[in-house]
Amino acid sequence: MDNTVQIIPDEMGNVIRVSKNNPAYGHVRLQQERVTFTNTGWVSRKTISALLHGLVEDLHDTGISQMTSLSGKIVVHESLDPFNANNPDRDLKIAGETGIICCQDGQPIYRKTSYTPDVNAEDILVAHNNGDAIREANASAEEIVETPMQSKKSKSSQVDLEDSIEEVKAEESEEVEVEDSTFEL
Repeated sequence: MDNTVQIIPDEMGNVIRVSKNNPAYGHVRLQQERVTFTNTGWVSRKTISALLHGLVEDLHDTGISQMTSLSGKIVVHESLDPFNANNPDRDLKIAGETGIICCQDGQPIYRKTSYTPDVNAEDILVAHNNGDAIREANASAEEIVETPMQSKKSKSSQVDLEDSIEEVKAEESEEVEVEDSTFEL
């Protein structure tokens, strides 16, 4: 596994992004490519990002503005409890483009990412069990964008490899990788 976390500057090349609300504070955008194996046997490469917050002065003192990468890992932390009591909707886990909130037994799942220098840190994931609602939303979205040619093609008895791959990818994006059954390179 690549233990490199990329530092992503803004459009003007600034590594430290100063807060518009309070210029004493800022953040640095970090990004990492990760390869995971799901419990259904699917290999997936994902780009995960996180923000590193701090006082602008402290961020400058780290020398981060002169760096392009850090050693470490971006980890995912999911919870049934909100991370922000003042704005609990802020970190809701949404299933792709569906707008459906991932839930466990009707309770929303919250998701947050953060940087750690510990390359052995593990994600903390919560499995959702509202996959039927997510599949239904995905199916509705597909019906809306389906063209007449796609409709004719879907009546054929022949299976299109690209369609099958896209279907598996869509199912995989709905599944939450359970900690015990997710391995990382």
